[in-house]
Amino acid sequence: QRTAFMKKENHSSKLYFTMGDLLQLRAFTSTLLPVALCVLTLMPHSLLGKSSKEDNTGSSALLHRIKRGWVWNQFFVLEEYTGLEPLYIGKLHSDMDKGDGSIKYILTGEGAGTTFTIDDSTGDIHAIQRLDREVKAQYVLRAQARNRLTDRPLEPESEFIVKIQDINDNEPRFLDGPYQATVPEMSKIGTSVIQLTATDADDPTYGNSARVVYSILEGQPYFSVDAKTGMVRVSLADMDRETRENYTVVIQAKDMGGQLGGLAGTTTVNITLSDVNDNPPMFDQRLYQMSVPESVPVGSVVGRIWAKDRDTGVNAEMKYSIIDGDGRDTFDISTDPTNLFGIITVKKPLNFENKPSYTLKVEGANTHLDLAFHHRGPFKDVTIVHVSVEDVDEPPVFDLPAYYIELPEDTEIGTVMKTVSARDPDAANHTVRYSIERSSDPEKYFYIEITSGSLMTVRLLDREEVGWHNITVLAMEMNNPTQISSVSVAVKVLDVNDNPPSLTDYLEAYVCDNAKAGQLIQTVTAVDPDEPLGGQHFYYSLAPEAANNPNFTLRDNQDNTAWILTRRGGWSHQGQTVFYLPIIISDSEQPVQTSTSTLTIRLCSCDQGGNVMSCNAEAYSLPTSLSRGALIAILACIFVLLVMILLMLSLRSHHKKPYLCDEEENVHENIVRYDDEGGGEEDTEAFDIAAMWNPREAHPNLGKMRQDMLPEIESLSRYIPQACVMGGGGDGGVHGYVLAKLLEADMDPCAPPYDSLQTYAYEGEGSVAESLSSLQSGTSNTDHEYDYLNEWGPRFKKLAEMYGVLDTNSPPPW
Repeated sequence: QRTAFMKKENHSSKLYFTMGDLLQLRAFTSTLLPVALCVLTLMPHSLLGKSSKEDNTGSSALLHRIKRGWVWNQFFVLEEYTGLEPLYIGKLHSDMDKGDGSIKYILTGEGAGTTFTIDDSTGDIHAIQRLDREVKAQYVLRAQARNRLTDRPLEPESEFIVKIQDINDNEPRFLDGPYQATVPEMSKIGTSVIQLTATDADDPTYGNSARVVYSILEGQPYFSVDAKTGMVRVSLADMDRETRENYTVVIQAKDMGGQLGGLAGTTTVNITLSDVNDNPPMFDQRLYQMSVPESVPVGSVVGRIWAKDRDTGVNAEMKYSIIDGDGRDTFDISTDPTNLFGIITVKKPLNFENKPSYTLKVEGANTHLDLAFHHRGPFKDVTIVHVSVEDVDEPPVFDLPAYYIELPEDTEIGTVMKTVSARDPDAANHTVRYSIERSSDPEKYFYIEITSGSLMTVRLLDREEVGWHNITVLAMEMNNPTQISSVSVAVKVLDVNDNPPSLTDYLEAYVCDNAKAGQLIQTVTAVDPDEPLGGQHFYYSLAPEAANNPNFTLRDNQDNTAWILTRRGGWSHQGQTVFYLPIIISDSEQPVQTSTSTLTIRLCSCDQGGNVMSCNAEAYSLPTSLSRGALIAILACIFVLLVMILLMLSLRSHHKKPYLCDEEENVHENIVRYDDEGGGEEDTEAFDIAAMWNPREAHPNLGKMRQDMLPEIESLSRYIPQACVMGGGGDGGVHGYVLAKLLEADMDPCAPPYDSLQTYAYEGEGSVAESLSSLQSGTSNTDHEYDYLNEWGPRFKKLAEMYGVLDTNSPPPW
């Protein structure tokens, strides 16, 4: 660190400080430097500008040090300078300055070049900007003398301070204003409201610029302020919030101790009087009239009442209670969520026929009391509430809220199991009718008599199928079917011993071929869907026909299980390998139920540990001379043979047959094609169809022929040449063709005598579509029923008329 020490000049002696003396004189300078700064501040400039050469001889002989030194001030300057010229602050001067301009002064540090400037020739320092102590109170600058030509430092760099002196240029300010404050109503004089503090940015150590005094400009006579502390207090007693709640107070803070010429600042304080419980509640009505229908459920709201309180918040919260009246047991009162209103509700069911009106005496009281204002009480009030019950048409009421019935499962059909009863609670007492809600009894096990309410069974009950029946019985007024009530009827079906026991789990067992006599081969158990009160107990025995069998025996363990034991050993697969053992199981309830179950026992090959290896009896019946490979070969041959047979049958079914003698499937037709539209009745007269039925009576003159065209005949027969067909020429073509076909049919013993024949290769037997001809469908009029044509709608009406099945009684389609 570099430190520039100044040269102190005395008339009697001179003392020079250099950088080499720093370490030896550290303690001395720490004490002398502050004093020296103060002295230099007060010294005139004429005493500070002398050259150090005057004392150079004695000093150098004494200390043997190179001389250097500064002559300068600790500078002070007032803030807020408003002149037009730069403000002169002070002067810097070096002992080496001869006045010839060879030394250049350089200024660095805070504000150098922007706030402060220095004349590099004379060392004069000026402020070129307006200074504000509240922005910055002092500046630390550094100065140095350099050779103007070589720019070599002639002196070490020295540091000095420029301090800004304060003037009263800032008024007091309330930094957090405007303010909000509350004070309880009815407060005493002198009650503190809020503490205010104004801040003055001026220097509090310099004069009275920052000495603040408080005063009230607005808000009297209700409030006052302490001049020194700024505490706002109540100055008027018994201020009532219900009369006036909000006040605005203006407070002033003035510096210079409040003297004339001081600066002042103001702020606003909004003061609100907070509520206290100083007002008792009061009902706005002395009598309340309310009404409620008798059909409302318990808990329904009848109405509400309100004891008004001029106070607010918790001080206005109420608690209501019924203190007297004939309805205190029928109605109840509670406070709503705001704790202001009393809600009257129904506590018990109402009945207009029994009591049409009630009277209630209700009290409302404050829940939060202030003992300081107890003398203003009592803080409660009383009112009367009259409640009228309105008559309504009510649904029937059952004598019980629910019914419970126990019924044995063997109850006979038509047994009356219970009689339910409901009545009309109104004064008219209308007749009631009963029914069962169908959704509660979908299987229709029960029936209720419509007038008496007697419940009876209409189907046999089975506890094992349905153990509980929950039905709903409806009661309806005859005069008003909309008035319907319901009640639940629970029917428990009691168990009756009506199911025989049977074996559970497996009905098959096995016995090892190495089993010995008395060996356990199977433990059997039984199950019974019945559930007797004393629990199940089964008895096991062999059927009489199997009681003396030589192979197996049964032992009843008396614990609902039984053992199947062998009676002998020496089992062989060459003999019987499957045994059927009938077992009789009976229960212990009355009436006793018995059943017989057959247990199948197979003889199996086992290892020494009793594990089954094989139970295939056929494997032991094969001849010893026939190997397994031979058996496989035989089976393969049989399979190939079957495939060949099926293939031959398939080929035979698709073989083409030129003529069929079966009258049912030999159906042939002749196709006649016309190139024009139908000619109506003339189409039926193109040829005499009677010739087809009796060809021997056919006459060459076929009678009336069509005159408009010559039909083109295209024969599909492979046996009648086309030349023979067309040989007749002219109008005799059709007649000749028909006669030729009839002659052929007469000569063929397999052809029917009433039609010309045309063979279709894939028609009839072997065809998937079977016969396409309509001739064979006319063999019997009773083979087909055409009644379904009536159900196909009006589009098939004409077809139904053709087959004579039109439903004359059916309504018209329109």
